[in-house]
Amino acid sequence: MKLEVTNSPFNQEQVELLNRVLPLLTEAQRIWLSGYLTALQGSAAAVTPVPAPLAALPANEAVVSKEVTVLFGSQTGNSQGLAKKLSKKLEERGFQVSLSSMADFKPNSLKKVQNLLIVVSTHGEGEPPDNAIAFYEFLYSKRAPQLEGTQFSVLALGDTSYEFFCQTGKDFDKRLEELGARRLTPRVDCDVDFEEPAAEWMNRVLESLSGASAAPAVASAAGAAVVSGTETEYSRSNPFHAEVLENLNLNGRGSERETRHVELSLEGSNLQYEPGDSLGIYPENHPRLVDELIEAMGWKAEEPVAINKNGEERPLREALLRNYEITVLTKPLLEQAAKLTSNQELKKLLEVGREQELRAYLNGRDLLDLVQDYSLKGVPAGEFVSILRKMPARLYSIASSPKAYPGEVHLTVRAVRYEAHGRNRYGVCSVQLAERVQPGDTLPVYIQHNPNFKLPENPDTPIIMIGPGTGVAPFRAFLGEREEIGAEGKTWLFYGDQHFSTDFLYQIEWQRWLKEGVLTRMDVAFSRDTDKKVYVQHRMLEKSRDLYQWLQEGACVYVCGDEKKMAHDVHAALITILEKEGGLGPEEAAEYLTRMQQQKRYQRDVY
Repeated sequence: MKLEVTNSPFNQEQVELLNRVLPLLTEAQRIWLSGYLTALQGSAAAVTPVPAPLAALPANEAVVSKEVTVLFGSQTGNSQGLAKKLSKKLEERGFQVSLSSMADFKPNSLKKVQNLLIVVSTHGEGEPPDNAIAFYEFLYSKRAPQLEGTQFSVLALGDTSYEFFCQTGKDFDKRLEELGARRLTPRVDCDVDFEEPAAEWMNRVLESLSGASAAPAVASAAGAAVVSGTETEYSRSNPFHAEVLENLNLNGRGSERETRHVELSLEGSNLQYEPGDSLGIYPENHPRLVDELIEAMGWKAEEPVAINKNGEERPLREALLRNYEITVLTKPLLEQAAKLTSNQELKKLLEVGREQELRAYLNGRDLLDLVQDYSLKGVPAGEFVSILRKMPARLYSIASSPKAYPGEVHLTVRAVRYEAHGRNRYGVCSVQLAERVQPGDTLPVYIQHNPNFKLPENPDTPIIMIGPGTGVAPFRAFLGEREEIGAEGKTWLFYGDQHFSTDFLYQIEWQRWLKEGVLTRMDVAFSRDTDKKVYVQHRMLEKSRDLYQWLQEGACVYVCGDEKKMAHDVHAALITILEKEGGLGPEEAAEYLTRMQQQKRYQRDVY
């Protein structure tokens, strides 16, 4: 609300001054000023006011604090990247910024923070990322302080295909309010396509902290190229089209699995990576599924449809191939689809009390199932695609060292194929790589830096690597890097798969590294070669005494692979080893691993 000269007792100069000052005042400052003017008016000895009383305002009310603490909890690096971007924007506006991982932040100093900004992802089934666990537990403990003097805002990253979408961000937001902190701006929950909502959240935060409109951030759906000098900066929003150099099946004849070793050229991209980082690929949907969907809906393949908010159009078939996700169903998608149809059964599925039925329906079904099961034929293509998510990139742990393979990046990708609900299903990117990508083709890619999965700075530090199946990919990069730099530290690899004869990925390379001393020890578990299934955690328990000795010597532990089962079992095995060999109780063993995580000696790249 702005004062106008025509309806106020102030002259033009006073109105302009008030319109500059009033938007800068906090709620507390406005209340104080209102009381001050009332008291001044009622004073028997009224005199012309002087500026002195304003100086008597408490420091935390008279001036908006220019100190801001930005905390991030990140598993793959997205939250950390956004936190860095936010910090830079704040510093450009004159704020003093303290940027920190939640793992590195001292919780006891929280009560001193006036402006707290949190950027956090949700991992697994609603769990905090590894480097946020300790801070999360502190906030929910009895040691958490009251935070009446703190104002905060939360940016939550997640994926609507998971039931507990952005749960960690929601938990932080709720808990900070419970502790008395005041919400600076509302929490924003981001899906996998997070650039635009994240930019909008940053702008609102900047406006609230600055008390003035911040310049709007540019977040293009297509991602315009950023030009620095004469070089194009390739990124998540502006991927590089990398040429495929090699695409091989690593599994032997007769294997139930197909694992592709893919080599890509980064020549001319200026993209840099380190062992532990991931490569993002923007894939294409299976042409057969796209054609079946178009036929089921009675659409025309060449009909133009919008692919972004700017109104850019492409033929429907091309848009469904490259721009939109059609293989995953989510509750928000069904809610939007229900608005486009009069189908009462779909509306009933979304009713309160039918959550378990909805959960069962979403599992393993895709867009074709939805339109066939609920007779959605007749909805115009343009309306329908407007409710679809953009095609998210698929992230793969990089399987090469840039020192060993300059200008290249290697991946280890297992083709996902299965039958569900009467139809064959395909992993979008993995089957594209297995069936439709040849050397000479190009793929749109970008580097996803992962600062939470890195080799120790000291090359003499021993490392223990646990990676069954394709989880072994980053350890090929680790050992390639250690070989190139001449690292002296001991290395131990635990690897597992189904059969020794057909599924021993990169066997020749491990054997060469063992012979040359780059790899000190290797223990393998081939689960289908024995009567009783044996996995990597069983091999760890068999070698518990030696493994504990390595931990005592300062070894770093790395785990890569399946989060739901393998990573949980490996974590439990480490607890058991600490109890058995170290004489620790269950709580002491858990605290030991927590300290290792805080010291970056226990790192996980799990999915």
